[in-house]
Amino acid sequence: MNLHYYYWYFPSVIPHRICDDIIKYGKSQQEEIALTGQTEQKEISEADLKILHKKRKSNVVWMNDSWIYKEIHPFIHLANRSAGWNFDWDWSETCQFTKYAGSKKQHYDWHCDSNELPYNKPDDKNTHGKIRKLSVTVSLSDETEYEGGDFEFDFRNTDSGSNQPRLCKEIRPKGSVVVFPSFVWHRVKPVTSGTRYSLVIWNIGWPFK
Repeated sequence: MNLHYYYWYFPSVIPHRICDDIIKYGKSQQEEIALTGQTEQKEISEADLKILHKKRKSNVVWMNDSWIYKEIHPFIHLANRSAGWNFDWDWSETCQFTKYAGSKKQHYDWHCDSNELPYNKPDDKNTHGKIRKLSVTVSLSDETEYEGGDFEFDFRNTDSGSNQPRLCKEIRPKGSVVVFPSFVWHRVKPVTSGTRYSLVIWNIGWPFK
């Protein structure tokens, strides 16, 4: 799919108090090891964990509170129109609150959020048969609170791709929102000091026609 814009951003639009509230809430919940794909926490072995951490190393908390969606949804709709994507979507998945600790050099290597096939969840009418269409990342931390952790895009079409990173500097200010099609490749480079907190939401709809 040819795009004129591969991402759309809104600098410092989420109030700092809301960012702080999300961080406080996230830190009060039980963290999980961040996984990839459809892997379950109970399935992963120590050997698998070592392999996983070469690709992704961070901790996450899952949130589905309406007050969080209320803050973010207007920017997803506005970006979808402004960038000219006009993707049809009708549901947001559970929010992923992510912690990247510099003491552990946490990161997430190149990946895209979309899956090859639609969700096969017959018992879930909100997701069954749908695909991820729009991803959103919200910067919750002040950029002075951590080093490293650059958010980069690569406008490739395959796994091997071009590997030509394009720094998304617009995401670093606290409260900034970046929206992009879920098939766009991106990564978070290792945080080298401090802690980077972010919020990710995947927004889904029926497959493209």
